[in-house]
Parts: sequence; C-alpha cells; structure tokens
Amino acid sequence: MANSVIDQSTLISLEKVERWYGAFHALKAIDLSVRKGEKIVLCGPSGSGKSTLIRCINALETIQDGSITVEGQLLDGSSKAVDAIRREVGMVFQSFNLFPHMTVLQNCALAPMRVRGTSRADAEKLARKYLERVRILDQAEKYPAQLSGGQQQRVAIARALCMEPKVMLFDEPTSALDPEMVKEVLDTMISLARDGMTMICVTHEMGFARQVADRVIFMASGEIIEEAEPEIFFKSPKHERTKTFLGEILAHH
Repeated sequence: MANSVIDQSTLISLEKVERWYGAFHALKAIDLSVRKGEKIVLCGPSGSGKSTLIRCINALETIQDGSITVEGQLLDGSSKAVDAIRREVGMVFQSFNLFPHMTVLQNCALAPMRVRGTSRADAEKLARKYLERVRILDQAEKYPAQLSGGQQQRVAIARALCMEPKVMLFDEPTSALDPEMVKEVLDTMISLARDGMTMICVTHEMGFARQVADRVIFMASGEIIEEAEPEIFFKSPKHERTKTFLGEILAHH
C-alpha cells in the first residue's frame, strides 16, 4: 500500500510566494501544490504572473517571501538547492534556446554530460531515445537553423527530457510558432501527459487545457483567481474576470 500513498504525494509546493519587480507586485501570496503525475494549465491575461510563477519554480526568478519546495527540496537560495531542483525540473520556453552551432543530437546530449557526468556514448543514446519519443530522430544530425519552428520546439522538449526530470514546465511553448506548427508541439505534449509526466503549462491553447489538464488555474494581477477541473472551469466559471478572459480567448479561436 505504501506506493499508492507516495503516488499521491505533493511534488511541488508553493506557500505564500511573493515576487516584486521594484514597485510592481508580480506574485501575491501564491499557494499552489502539485501532485505527482498532475497536469496543470495556467492561463490568464498578459502580465498576470503566469510565467513568473513557473520561472520561480526552477529558480530562474527569485522570490522575496514565502517558500517553494520541489520533491522535498526547499529552494532556499543556495546554489546547491538551485542545482538540485534544476536536475528534477525540465523547462521549455517560448523561444527554443537551442545552441545554433551544435547539431540536434549534440544539443540534447549536452546537459546529461555536463550536469550528470554521463559519458558521451550514453548521453547520445539517451538523446536518440528522446528524439524518437518526440518523433524527430530523423533530424538528429541537422542544425537548428535547418529545422522548422515546430521541429525546433520538439527538439527543445527532447532536450529537457534527456535530464529525465520529475516535472516539466512549459512557458507558452506554442506562442512563437506559426499556426500550422502548433499542433505537432501540442500533440507531443499530449503524448507526454498521457505517459504520466507531471506538467505545468502556461498556455492560451484552451483545447489542450480541456484535453489534458487535471486542473486549470486562472491568474490575474499576480493572484490565483480561480482553479477548477476543466469541465467546471469552462462550463461554469465563478469569477467575472475568468468569464471575461474566456470570452475573449474563445472569440479569437
């Protein structure tokens, strides 16, 4: 029975998290816990704090108050804690951030070699496994500039997976893509979700949220305004701000 208890355990916990940029209050007393295997979609208007929130989880942004714990490791500001958390947390950004002078395979093999001390042969084997996972192994010897935006983003996902993270953070991974490339990236994310990956996704793709999310969280002005299962969130949002946001999003799609 012990295992089933662990499966329900909290993987990420944010308590009363505060983030300021000068006088701008970006995150206000954020409380959030994410269980292992849970898929969470963060949505909300521009400037609502969504990207800041996930960037705090892997210490790309520092918090001024409150606490963040990832798999029992408190993010206490020490480089040891930051390193420990970044080993467990994969991140995919809007821009693909691939090294242009390296092949796809080299891009993916780099972190395991550098961070985990994996041998080149093992790192490349791992890279091939995850490039196949995102259905782009045939592009392994190409350079990023030779790929479409959608292909580059799938490489970026494979690269994050090569660290075999416990959780994947996605910061608007399709917003820089041409419309016809969005689906291939979302399909990759859907397939990861179905495999049980813990995921927090900042996205405006509401179809994805309906299909994949266990919870949809709506943020505005640095606060979590509403959170619910997709069914409830889309059919009967409680707050006026959520209703307005959904109305605008659905009008555009």
